[in-house]
Amino acid sequence: MRGVETRIQEIRHRIFREVARMAYDTECNIEKRIEELPYEIIPGEVGSFRNDVFLERAIVGERLRLAMGLPCRSASEHAPLSDRIELADKPETYYTPPLINVIKFACNACHEKRVYVTDGCQGCLAHPCVEVCPKGAITLDRTNGRSHIDPEKCIKCGKCADVCAYNAIIVQERPCAAACGMDAIHTDENGKADIDYDKCVSCGQCLVNCPFGAISDKSQIFQVIRAIQSGERVYAALAPAFVGQFGPKVTPGRLRAAMKALGFADIFEVAVGADLCAVQEAEDFVNEVPDKIPFMGTSCCPAWSSMAKKLFPEYAECISMALTPMTLTARLIKHRNPNAKVVFVGPCAAKKLEAMRKDVRSEVDFVLTFEEMAGIFDARHVDIESIEEDPTGVSDASTDGRNFAVAGGVAKSVLDVIHENYPDREIKIANAQGLRECRKMMTMAKAGKYNGYLLEGMGCPGGCVAGAGTMQSIKKSQAAVNLYASKAQHKNSSQTEYVKELDKLVD
Repeated sequence: MRGVETRIQEIRHRIFREVARMAYDTECNIEKRIEELPYEIIPGEVGSFRNDVFLERAIVGERLRLAMGLPCRSASEHAPLSDRIELADKPETYYTPPLINVIKFACNACHEKRVYVTDGCQGCLAHPCVEVCPKGAITLDRTNGRSHIDPEKCIKCGKCADVCAYNAIIVQERPCAAACGMDAIHTDENGKADIDYDKCVSCGQCLVNCPFGAISDKSQIFQVIRAIQSGERVYAALAPAFVGQFGPKVTPGRLRAAMKALGFADIFEVAVGADLCAVQEAEDFVNEVPDKIPFMGTSCCPAWSSMAKKLFPEYAECISMALTPMTLTARLIKHRNPNAKVVFVGPCAAKKLEAMRKDVRSEVDFVLTFEEMAGIFDARHVDIESIEEDPTGVSDASTDGRNFAVAGGVAKSVLDVIHENYPDREIKIANAQGLRECRKMMTMAKAGKYNGYLLEGMGCPGGCVAGAGTMQSIKKSQAAVNLYASKAQHKNSSQTEYVKELDKLVD
């Protein structure tokens, strides 16, 4: 639903804005304020959509807690909304799992999967649905001539839906579960959605596909603002997918100026780190495939790499050990500014998971999504579309590095580096978008179908521009990224000045 401003997006944006306002107001009584906000966000005596104003406020309250990095309360708890609010002022609050949470009393308890006959059934003479059902679950109701499905016999294969000339039979699946490529969402004892965190890789696709807004991730909005206020030198590492996310009028120069107006010390494009990652992965591929490992998977998408290592542990070494663009950019910033704090601003919920890992946490201090960043701009009334451009700090990133944000871009970047440095080396690539397709690709690789290949996996269909923290339509974002990338001074990742610093960053 990216690019469509629904009621869910409206509430999410309001919550991010209010959390940012609380952080900026150092005189604010946060314990009192968080109790007041649900009544301001959901005013009146009648619910807007659920016909229960108290339920709507309870859901908003839980979203406020998560947006402050606080744990989600269970429906059986009687603790006040401000319970443990003091944890919000501690940076480590963010690192308390789980990251993705189901707000149980917001969940609609959708069916996991069902096949049923709608009112569109015409009771046709052919009744192919009856003929194709392998379990004899479909019969004709002689009183009206319509088909009837026995749920006890139905195996939910969907063959009846495929042959219905009127599309009167539909297969319905819980949206969050359908979007989860890890099959991590099941039904609890009350019929509500539940997440198996042993399977979950925090891609956030369940979050953006739940039409009831019942799933939310934790945020570090509050902690980032407080870090800036405390006098820390906070640097923003801006993911390549940023282009177009804040509106067609927002140029990189305006975005840079707007972020400086918020107090960021400086802004770096993570496309610089993408170039470094491409060079490192190119060297790894040339040195290791096929002599040491049968194939190599790219490393930049944490949801894809986590999936591959969880489900195919015997091939974990085939996922590149190259540092991700986020980490390389953070290391570059801290190499130049030893006391810096680094905020990764990007499209991805899974980057929050990556930053939780001990080997990355020392480099990346905070992670914000574009959507969360928009809430901060709104809280400070920063007119990002008309602010005067900051002409400084134009990135030396390449076309290939900036195109990391779009599906296929990572593999192309690595391929171009190999072609430039090893012109005689032939390389085959395969890529997959969405974790379900990524799983299929890894299954084929396990079967030996991709020996000698470079595999690019993207957890989100379309690439990083389709991440859970994006706001614009995927196609528009892809076009905006491609256009911006085409204006880079260098085409190939190995041609940038930053490549000279790679050895200093990977030691």
